[in-house]
Amino acid sequence: MKLDEYIGVIVKRTDLKLNNYYQKVCNPYNITIDQWMIFVVLWEEEGLTQNELAERTYKDKTNIARMLFLLEERGFIHRETDKKDRRSLRVYLTEKGRLLKDEVLPPSIEAYEKTIAGLTEEEVNQFRRTLNIIYENVKNF
Repeated sequence: MKLDEYIGVIVKRTDLKLNNYYQKVCNPYNITIDQWMIFVVLWEEEGLTQNELAERTYKDKTNIARMLFLLEERGFIHRETDKKDRRSLRVYLTEKGRLLKDEVLPPSIEAYEKTIAGLTEEEVNQFRRTLNIIYENVKNF
């Protein structure tokens, strides 16, 4: 089998291009792709712990803590001690973090639509299912 026929190589090649493309979408807002992922999760549900954010963004806890520190310094989020577990911090958006959604989401959706151009809804759904199967096959290695 040739190198460019391996699924992992195709996925890696595509991942690099997607990350570069989506980072260009994020650049005007002075945020990284990883920070964008945190925002998307928090726009859906605030009050998550750092561990929950790490799980939902597929990032390690150390990187999440570092990113949250920067987002807090820039006034996008604030952290509060969990009332039930004083060792945990819960993450909330500030007004500035909530308002960013209206700026960042439209170009993000436009970028997503460009990414899937030429594919039917069923093809996109099948692609998601296929990637999730592959993920499940290798997640414990």
